[in-house]
Amino acid sequence: MQNNFVQIQDVTKLFNGETAVDNVSAVIGKGRIIGLVGPDGAGKTTLIRLITGLLVPEKGKITVAGLDSVKQTQQITDIIGYMPQKFGLYEDLTIMENLHLYADLRGVPGRERKETFERLLGFTSLNPFINRLAGNLSGGMKQKLGLACALISKPHLLLLDEPGVGVDPISRRELWSMVQELLKEDITVLWSTAYLDEAEKCDTVILMNEGKILYNGEPHELTKKIEGRVYQVKDIEGSARQVLKTVLNRPDVIDGVIQGASVRLIMDKESKIPDLYDIKAGDNAKLLRAPARFEDSFVDILGGGPGGDSNLVETMPEMKKTDRPVIEAVNLTKKYGNFTAAGNISFSIKAGEIFGLLGPNGAGKSTTFKMMCGLSTPTSGTASVMGLDLKTASGKARSYIGYMAQKFSLYQNLSTMQNLQFFSGVYGLRGKLKKEKINNIIEVFNFEKYLNSNAGELPLGYKQRLALACAVMHDPAVLFLDEPTSGVDPITRREFWTHINNMVEKGVTVMVTTHFMEEAEYCDRISLIYRGKAIALGTPDELKNLVKTDEIPGPTMEEAFISLIKSSDEQEAA
Repeated sequence: MQNNFVQIQDVTKLFNGETAVDNVSAVIGKGRIIGLVGPDGAGKTTLIRLITGLLVPEKGKITVAGLDSVKQTQQITDIIGYMPQKFGLYEDLTIMENLHLYADLRGVPGRERKETFERLLGFTSLNPFINRLAGNLSGGMKQKLGLACALISKPHLLLLDEPGVGVDPISRRELWSMVQELLKEDITVLWSTAYLDEAEKCDTVILMNEGKILYNGEPHELTKKIEGRVYQVKDIEGSARQVLKTVLNRPDVIDGVIQGASVRLIMDKESKIPDLYDIKAGDNAKLLRAPARFEDSFVDILGGGPGGDSNLVETMPEMKKTDRPVIEAVNLTKKYGNFTAAGNISFSIKAGEIFGLLGPNGAGKSTTFKMMCGLSTPTSGTASVMGLDLKTASGKARSYIGYMAQKFSLYQNLSTMQNLQFFSGVYGLRGKLKKEKINNIIEVFNFEKYLNSNAGELPLGYKQRLALACAVMHDPAVLFLDEPTSGVDPITRREFWTHINNMVEKGVTVMVTTHFMEEAEYCDRISLIYRGKAIALGTPDELKNLVKTDEIPGPTMEEAFISLIKSSDEQEAA
């Protein structure tokens, strides 16, 4: 049973004639963590639901501990825990009420409940919050509660569908540590994820694309295939964004990303070492070999990332140059009763700059972000856009703004085309210009096959594309992006940042929040918000240098984030 706890044999699943899972076969061993990765729409969630018995395959067979997923669904349900992608708990119930509900559903007898609840609340550190409504929990606490409910009947198999989405790095590390503890109890874990640093820690990785398995094995074996082809361009003179754009348009470059003031790139298998003169990095630039990562291999096996040009931005006008701050916060404060959600936060953002707001769940960054967008009125202090105070001239200020919300905020019961028509009208587009804009967006984002699909039924990546499209169709001078790539795969994330980088080159000013630390590297400057205060401000490289030690001579952005939060806690306790 050790090597075939879950057996998937030649499984195919169709939806409306479209193949979601295509003749897939795999074996999942007991007591291991299996990473299930792939781009949006690859078939990951469908495969998980097939294993649970919630879906029935058109052909093929799945067994869990020898039980048939179609004929013995109830027996399988009794031995698995399932945490779906969307928060599956009752937001108007407290933590304890949710636990009782799941215990009822799982048939956990009263005499066992107290011990089970104590174990799970201690395991997830939720004990101090048992009377808090689930809807009022932070993203990380919601995921911990979801995990607790999935574990309530001591499952043999735990299925986690993207548990790290919308969760800050500290909470993700805590979730990962909790799941690793479960291995000591011989629980098998299937962890679907869009965060490839998580996949790198799994015992085995199943990489899917378009319903097929492209790789099934240990992550380091796939990473080996990219070694010797990864480089970092350092000491760039001028714009790292411009260097990235140049390298991405080279046929011998598979992928490239910004890392602070540097650019990381992956060369084609047959290519020679890149010429620094060709990529216009400046006379003093250096080219260094860099260690390969699992994400590099992921992008490579999928055929590489997008190029450096954005068809979306080609028709956008150049923004007028200005020396004054485009976005400015002065002593911005928001209180709810006696609770200060954000206190005395100040910063200014110049034209053509990407400014990042980072922070753990519940730290105050979303509160700050909403005040800067004009969606929330500050208790004191001022927020301005293009020199216009959002309190006194909010209507005029908003005409300059494009806004993409953290949660999908378009009309879910309208089709893709209806949303495009509606938002273009809201932004004042009419006649020929409106038609041209919509047609361009349909082509850029490949919306053709989804034009008549309700927005709420779109795959996650296409929901995010539609939200971005509606935010920029009126050519805004200022773009507010609240976790724009939450949950999407690295290919889609690169596509988004190709558009964003090209907009910035045209003078658009961007303010962004994110929990994905690799994405934070694209920012020109970052403000780290914690407990309602700004605890650090600087470029990505400056923040990393703040936490550099002999033990960590080259910290990642995630390590910088966690270290700065811990330092703030230590100073508070001193």
